[in-house]
Amino acid sequence: MLITAERIVTGTGVLSPGWLEVTGTVVTGLGSGLGAGVPAGTPTHALGAVTVVPGFVDMHTHGGGSGAFPDATAASSLASRDLHRKHGTTTMIASLVSAHPAELLRQVAVLAEQVQDGLLAGIHLEGPWLSAQRCGAHEPTALRDPEPSEIDRVFAAGKGTIRMVTIAPELHGALPAIRRISDAGAVAAIGHTDASYEQTRAGIKAGARAATHLFNAMRPLHHRDPGPITALVEDPRVTIELINDGVHLHPALYRNVTRWVGPDRVALITDAMAAAGMSDGAYTLGALDVDVTDGVARVAGTTTIAGSTATMDLVFRNAVLSCGLDREPALQLAVRQASVNPARALGLTAGDLAVGGPADLVVLDDDLQVTGVLYRGTWV
Repeated sequence: MLITAERIVTGTGVLSPGWLEVTGTVVTGLGSGLGAGVPAGTPTHALGAVTVVPGFVDMHTHGGGSGAFPDATAASSLASRDLHRKHGTTTMIASLVSAHPAELLRQVAVLAEQVQDGLLAGIHLEGPWLSAQRCGAHEPTALRDPEPSEIDRVFAAGKGTIRMVTIAPELHGALPAIRRISDAGAVAAIGHTDASYEQTRAGIKAGARAATHLFNAMRPLHHRDPGPITALVEDPRVTIELINDGVHLHPALYRNVTRWVGPDRVALITDAMAAAGMSDGAYTLGALDVDVTDGVARVAGTTTIAGSTATMDLVFRNAVLSCGLDREPALQLAVRQASVNPARALGLTAGDLAVGGPADLVVLDDDLQVTGVLYRGTWV
């Protein structure tokens, strides 16, 4: 397959006009139409005036298309995968919410099989080791301090598929738990936390390397109490998740965090739940009832935001439009934030268009709407 397009954007540059050669599931050639080495023959897909970007990598999503990963069923996972893939997400981590011990083990065991079957790229445990003061849309009765024996049981059930664990570093036993999570090969992420600046720094020193949806569900920034936000932003080892959906975060904060930490540390996420791609109405997130009104999900009867209804193409588009850069630099930045950075943070091979890498890409029109998705060399 030989694909040509007006513009191909990778994590390292813009090829305009660009071409991309695919053999089977792998990219075997990539370059500019004006340079040497252009493959001979007629393109099989001359896409014209479009922008091609790497497939999106969502490292934090709870579901979509009416499916929810906490359900831990094949039907729910397939519905979620299919909805998000149509919107450009070619690599997806399944995020769980806080659950009681037996239910958590069941969920992890089922999703681990789906990862091994290639349906998902890994599991993210958002809870149960979170702050009760900053629990957000998590069942309060399921929250608990981390215990070494439970961590070991959960990771055994995961069979090497757990990629990330969100934890509040101020909890009793959290620092050795962060070390245990890191030693098990997963990324420890700080989130849903009421930690002080000093407690957060201790968590990072113990091995935490990501911030779960910065600002949301954590102690806010104060000029005499810098809290977790400052500690996470200032440490260059930490990848910063941002939900740039226009609901969770003001565009000015997205823009300024990006300037503060640079182009390689922000990972755009959806934090989507089952209502993504669906109409307003009643849904569930784990054990909690959720109402969606005007596309905003909230825990039923409260003002608490319960995940999002976003897809990665939306947060990508918002990034391009709100980052404050000209079009091509903005596209390059958004590619790094939506594909390259999350893949690197989780140690995934997908994430960019490069020779030898997976043939995962998204085709965008001039309004940055998805018009095509290629997954492992096959058009979705």
